[in-house]
Amino acid sequence: MAPFIKTFSEISIQDVPEVGGKNASLGEMYCRLTGRGIRVPDGFAVTATGFDRFIRHNKLESVLQDLLRHLDTEGFSNLSAVGAQARKLLLEAVMPDDLGDAIKEAYSRLSGNAAIAVAVRSSATAEDLPEASFAGQHESFLNISGDVALLQAVQKCFASLYTGRAIKYRYDNGFGQRKVALSVGVQKMVRSDKACSGIGFTLEPESGFRNIVHLSGVWGLGENIVQGAVTPDEFFVFKPMLGQGKKALIRRKLGKKEKMMVFRDGGTINLDTPSILQNDYVLKEKEICTLASWAVEIEKHYGKPMDIEWAKDGLTDELFIVQARPETVQSRKDPTKVKQYVLMSKGACLVKGQAVGDRLVTGTARLLASPADSGELKDGEIIVTDVTSPDWDPILKRAGAIVTNKGGRTSHASIVARELGVPAIVGAEGATEKIKNGDTVTVSCCEGRTGNVYEGKASWTEKDIDLSRITMPGATRPMLIIGDPEKAFELSFYPNAGVGLMRMEFIISSFIKIHPMALVKFDQLKAGEEKDRIAALTSYYTDKSKYFVDELAAGIATIAAAFYPKEVIVRTSDFKTNEYAHLIGGAAFEPVEENPMLGFRGASRYYSPLYREGFRLECVAIRKVREEMGLTNVKVMIPFCRTVEEGRKVVALMEEYGLKRHDNKLEIYVMAEIPSNVLLADEFAEIFDGFSIGSNDLTQLTLGIDRDSALVAGLFSEQDKAARKMIGNMITAAHEAGSKIGLCGQAPSDYPEFTSFLVSMGIDSISFNADALVKGIANINQAERPRVHIL
Repeated sequence: MAPFIKTFSEISIQDVPEVGGKNASLGEMYCRLTGRGIRVPDGFAVTATGFDRFIRHNKLESVLQDLLRHLDTEGFSNLSAVGAQARKLLLEAVMPDDLGDAIKEAYSRLSGNAAIAVAVRSSATAEDLPEASFAGQHESFLNISGDVALLQAVQKCFASLYTGRAIKYRYDNGFGQRKVALSVGVQKMVRSDKACSGIGFTLEPESGFRNIVHLSGVWGLGENIVQGAVTPDEFFVFKPMLGQGKKALIRRKLGKKEKMMVFRDGGTINLDTPSILQNDYVLKEKEICTLASWAVEIEKHYGKPMDIEWAKDGLTDELFIVQARPETVQSRKDPTKVKQYVLMSKGACLVKGQAVGDRLVTGTARLLASPADSGELKDGEIIVTDVTSPDWDPILKRAGAIVTNKGGRTSHASIVARELGVPAIVGAEGATEKIKNGDTVTVSCCEGRTGNVYEGKASWTEKDIDLSRITMPGATRPMLIIGDPEKAFELSFYPNAGVGLMRMEFIISSFIKIHPMALVKFDQLKAGEEKDRIAALTSYYTDKSKYFVDELAAGIATIAAAFYPKEVIVRTSDFKTNEYAHLIGGAAFEPVEENPMLGFRGASRYYSPLYREGFRLECVAIRKVREEMGLTNVKVMIPFCRTVEEGRKVVALMEEYGLKRHDNKLEIYVMAEIPSNVLLADEFAEIFDGFSIGSNDLTQLTLGIDRDSALVAGLFSEQDKAARKMIGNMITAAHEAGSKIGLCGQAPSDYPEFTSFLVSMGIDSISFNADALVKGIANINQAERPRVHIL
């Protein structure tokens, strides 16, 4: 007869039929990975044989089968009642003496005859398999001490096989009721209630990008992060730099962490997180990299992307892995099959949050307070609620989209949304107040990692693209134009030769939001609303300038990592004065100009006393990405450089700020967007390593057209003979100087004949916005195709 108990040291991944997926994984890691420095708390499993002994001893087999035969498997109208009756049978049953004694003996060996605290977790024998991994179906009990409490917790785990969500899950996934048994894991308790805990993925959970370890964490027990009750901290670790002496942590996002779950009076309680902890990250950088390294080792061991749970013991300050299972959503998707959504029109934005998925849905908003309100939901409606838990699972499957006030990318709502393939927006603060029940709304998750709920029905276009069928051009390199770091991992799967233009302005306006000079001179700012806003956004920082550097470096590094080792050309900031003035604190540092398009912008700002310190922060951020993070694929491009002397000043200033041309393979390019760049290309080539034609500005300055003016907009065209000649001369001059030359703009995707012109001139690269890349590549391929002459 198979044993009732197996210790973790006796368990391997082959034991899923006897101990379930969770326990099999814990045993596998305990036996195979603790020798590599990964900490896994010791424990034992009550086997499926033990569960069967419990059922047979109480003669429950036929009773449970009869009960389940009465389940309405069409509408599941009596699911709650059937589940409650089944659980009542198990909870009122008697624990067999032989099974109880075996459990108590194993607990005594584990604890050394002391009543230590343990975690008691359900592990169904069909759970966490690659074809059926749906976390949270069965119950877990934490901080259990003593024989009596342990036996009660084990019996409660047995009973949780018949929660409504677990019963329906088995039907949805094709598991007959008799095919599933329940094992129970008993593991030494990690006192994360006195520290922190969280989740990790060995890929980026939204895009499936494989070179990232994504960690998230909260103060206290991990239940808050799973349920999405709070917005967690997030950490992005770049795998190739782990253990290379470089800063592998490329980005971190401070979550609100509004609540922390702790043990109190024999149970758990959710306390308000003290503000000092809300404004601090749950993990230090060394701890983040340790967990990321463990995650990579676990992934290597299993040979597949993994979803892990980690915890930190507040009594010992030790980190532990407390669970690992295969990731079953992104790892199954083909990243070369994409659907492109383009918003054509939209209503007012009601709320914003973190986007899960990349779809658009219009529907009726249905505000639900709890699963008990499920009768109010019609299939396809958009659920709007505070937070979800596993009890919501049967309801969420009927939703067209999900919007929650709270939660992060690893919350319950996010995990379920990914598995169901429905768009979700989590952490959309105030959603249940700003969205009215019955309103028509549009949920948009196609605009980067920020999701938006718009009023009314939006209009959009959809296009299915098979990236695997796209042939890359031969001589002319197609590159991307990117500003939003949130889209970088997803766009990395597109056919490309790197990033020809990374717009720094998007990171500054959307993530940093503060004028750099307002941070440099924060102490000199007058007291008032703007200073208060800056203080709130930078509360983690004593040196406010460091906030700008860290956030800018994180944004650049995210894009650089997504395309590593392909080159990523970062253009330093090219806001105009009116645009800079709109940043928080910006009005105090920007002059008012009649024509900002031709005013204080680009290179002229960098050496001016009005912005020199701001440019220094930009350089420090780029240097951090290249030197500390090891992302030397980052190159720099200077915009709107009017004169050769101005170019020399900027390059010298960059060297002063730690960015010396050709040190550590640093290349510095210049935008060719002013006629002077074309006329003196040979002299600019002595200062810079290459050129990128900015066709919009070069065309407007060639034709004397303000492209912001609607009155003359009809005359603006890169196809104009004069504009073409200017572009052609620039390409020729660059080649004569032995310099690289590319172009950034919309025209090559809109006009095949313009692409043919560029290719015929021998341009090295053409950079496209993501929505124009596929068409642009087709135009390049057509232009490069050998001409057949019929005599």
